[in-house]
Amino acid sequence: MNIIKNIKKETGFTLIELLVVIAIIGILATTVMTSLNTARFKARDARRLSDIYQIRLGLQMYYDSRGRYPADLVDLAPTYIGAAPIDPDGPSAYQYCVTLNGANYHLGTRPEGLEMPDNGALIGYADIENDGCMGGTTFSGEDPVYDVKP
Repeated sequence: MNIIKNIKKETGFTLIELLVVIAIIGILATTVMTSLNTARFKARDARRLSDIYQIRLGLQMYYDSRGRYPADLVDLAPTYIGAAPIDPDGPSAYQYCVTLNGANYHLGTRPEGLEMPDNGALIGYADIENDGCMGGTTFSGEDPVYDVKP
């Protein structure tokens, strides 16, 4: 009986146990953050595709009513679209230019817009260059990430 009383109960964690737990938490946190960033990138690309689709609809309605495409995307608001959409990364607008006769246009995201190069949603784009567009437009002439035409 005396022997049982002399056994000291050890409480707490050793330094090694704490380091192992901290390492496991760090690995899990890194994995979660990587997955979260991938989801954010894909969400931005989905927003870009949606915005381009809405702008194209507004451009077509403008063309149907006036017989030409507008000189600037701002001309679409508020009659044809609520407001000219901006890129999800910041305050910049989407690239747009119209030909001199107003019968054709180029519309695309800015070149820095593509977050995930392997995102299949942005693969099938028109891949056209700034040929025949009026000067002084928001289209830089660089090949946009996602470029469409009528």
